[in-house]
Amino acid sequence: MGVPRVYCSCSVCEEARSGGVNRRMRSLVHLADEEFGTMLIDCGPDWRSQMEAAGLKRIDTILITHAHFDHIAGLPEWADLCRWLRCKGKAYAMPDVINDILTRFPWLSSHIEFHPITGPLQFGGWVVQTWKVNHGKNGYAYAFRFSHAERGKAFAYCSDSIALEGEELVPLAELDLLILGTSFYQEPYPFETRSVYDVTEALALIEDLKPVKTLFTHMSHDIDLQRNYGLPANVAFAHAGLTAIV
Repeated sequence: MGVPRVYCSCSVCEEARSGGVNRRMRSLVHLADEEFGTMLIDCGPDWRSQMEAAGLKRIDTILITHAHFDHIAGLPEWADLCRWLRCKGKAYAMPDVINDILTRFPWLSSHIEFHPITGPLQFGGWVVQTWKVNHGKNGYAYAFRFSHAERGKAFAYCSDSIALEGEELVPLAELDLLILGTSFYQEPYPFETRSVYDVTEALALIEDLKPVKTLFTHMSHDIDLQRNYGLPANVAFAHAGLTAIV
């Protein structure tokens, strides 16, 4: 929902409402590397404001994790950008995700080329692996691992997942940076009603995975960035406009 939540008067939402550090939009990543061109991961309902904040006027390529509203609702605005600039955007997603998107927004294909992911993608020296991850009560999503053999670097984006095990965890090993979704610090609701890791669970997970650095994203209004949670030195909460270097 982003922060502040319209209905909420908790201290985090009130601080965010005044323009404070807890004001956050839906999760989105701008990949700023000459080998990517201009690329985003996901395109949620805050896309226009995020583009303005980043000083971006054009995006050529978007990778999409899954077809939930908070990850795709900006696609019609992107399509409109492509229409006015007379260019064709490129969206990469798994075939089932593309089917869900075009079922809801069938006109998008007039201005966006949808490329189904059927194996590893390559952008310059970066190889991108896509795999399905458990999204709890919300079904499943997909995550992306980016590896660059020449640079010896790897990072992963796994925004919507919970209780990963077995093969789901393999692409998260030996990372320089892990971006992982965490909604609450310690979520109080029954496990069967949940869809994203909480911070305590994520800390236990990265204790096993041992990435060089971890950023927590996709946070609800339970997380107060003014509070000291005693996170390890190599772990931090994401915030609007954050830049991370791999």
